[in-house]
Amino acid sequence: MRKITADLFISLDGVVEAPDQWHFPYFNDEMGAAVVATVGSSDTILLGRRTYDSFAGAWPEREAAGGEDAAFAKTLGDARKIVVSNQQLEFTWRNSERLQGDLIEAVTALKNEPGDGTIAMSGSVSVVRQLLVAGLLDELHLLVHPIAVRKGMRLFDEGEPAIPLTLISSQTFTTGVLNLVYAPAESVGKAGYEEAKAHLPQPGR
Repeated sequence: MRKITADLFISLDGVVEAPDQWHFPYFNDEMGAAVVATVGSSDTILLGRRTYDSFAGAWPEREAAGGEDAAFAKTLGDARKIVVSNQQLEFTWRNSERLQGDLIEAVTALKNEPGDGTIAMSGSVSVVRQLLVAGLLDELHLLVHPIAVRKGMRLFDEGEPAIPLTLISSQTFTTGVLNLVYAPAESVGKAGYEEAKAHLPQPGR
């Protein structure tokens, strides 16, 4: 079964909206390497329509311009890009297609396709939320920026049920950005103060 990973730029207060307005001061070689290691190394990219429109409006031109980011732009262009949309779309960016049918059923089938290449996601918050709840997301990569944006859409909205996660790796960049990788976890169960107080420091010990 293929693995699905999601990469998100996120602020300290959980905002994921419009990262182009606040995250670039923190972008350095460490963050660039983290992005390339996930999105840039995947043969398939799953995107929501808004994120796809943003990518398709920028990366083909950057590839054609031949600048410093042309190699990464070519990598994105060469990858298979699958777009989640309820509307019919006309694609101008090569290797692009629309996800057909119900999201959960279609992504389940995508994971079961032959091969072991990773399916990467970037942005596409609404899709990430749905795949998390459905248990289809294998890894959630959060690049946590040391800034409170204080406005905009947050990653986790209100709803049921709770989504337990387990931290599988962490790295601190020189900019103060935290590169945190989470995977789905079993429920932690129920506990209250009576259980917690056993772990408090005891006088005289």
